[in-house]
Amino acid sequence: MKNQRMMRLLCGESEKEAIIILDICLLGTGGMMPLPYRWLTSLMARYNGTSILIDCGEGTQIAMKEKGWSPKPIDIMCFTHYHADHISGLPGMLLTMGNAEKTTPLVMIGPKGLSRVVNALRVVAPELPFEIRYMEITETEQSFAFEGFRLEAFRVNHNVVCYGYNIVIDRKGKFQLEKAMALGLDRKYWSRLQKGETITLAEGTYTPDMVMGAPRKGLKVTYCTDSRPTEGIIKNARNADLFICEGMYGEPDKKEKAKEYKHMTFYEAAAMAKEADVAKMWLTHYSPSLTRPEEYKKDVQAIFPQTYIAKDGWSEELLFEDEQE
Repeated sequence: MKNQRMMRLLCGESEKEAIIILDICLLGTGGMMPLPYRWLTSLMARYNGTSILIDCGEGTQIAMKEKGWSPKPIDIMCFTHYHADHISGLPGMLLTMGNAEKTTPLVMIGPKGLSRVVNALRVVAPELPFEIRYMEITETEQSFAFEGFRLEAFRVNHNVVCYGYNIVIDRKGKFQLEKAMALGLDRKYWSRLQKGETITLAEGTYTPDMVMGAPRKGLKVTYCTDSRPTEGIIKNARNADLFICEGMYGEPDKKEKAKEYKHMTFYEAAAMAKEADVAKMWLTHYSPSLTRPEEYKKDVQAIFPQTYIAKDGWSEELLFEDEQE
């Protein structure tokens, strides 16, 4: 670890910049209707100064306040689909963001019809001090690139058009100090090569691959609600560090109901997590009738041991492998 820190400092990278943290918070875990102890569906992620909100069900603002997180820096909002339990909290959230003096643009991502749906909801929030930039999903799978990370949308199987999302942070290879020194290149150029820049000087051209190792494992969080199990979900969740998946029903006798309404059971979610070889899974989006989901924990963990029965406000800091204690 000491040698890694030395390399970072030689390259002009600060200790704070070197440690990459992806903060994940499951604000609401309810489906269909909010309950006194369970708000509707919403996930918030924070990475490198950017905040992402996926879905905004009723009670999202309260859940955020209870967690101590702020809506002011929300930069990106994603919607899985336009059922009320996933978007009914939006008008109030937009007003709160405006009252918090947000002026930077807000990016919104969602299925076709995004601007129409949002503008309809904005009848009660017509004036905002920030611009909304709409990015509609038009493909079965579609990627959106941002500074330092990307969002991958993938179609799932619900009774309306619905998407799951991956939050993906790729990671470059390690800086190879020995290679850099062997080049005889002035140290002031090292950080530029590390950032992917090609350096052209009188004595020659230097490319990043001359000083960088092979790409390393990054971070990946997969979020999926309101769907039957699909091969597409398994493919997109493959090797995720955290798989957040709907478990509408824990009762073993509710499988037929899950099929009818295009949802899934705890056991179906666990089987997908196992096949996708994810590190861990949080269940979410519980039916209002499911008052004690933890009662089924043992049976679900028999299928996939790293299953957790998530609750509102659950959060985790995800670090790159070599930053973990």
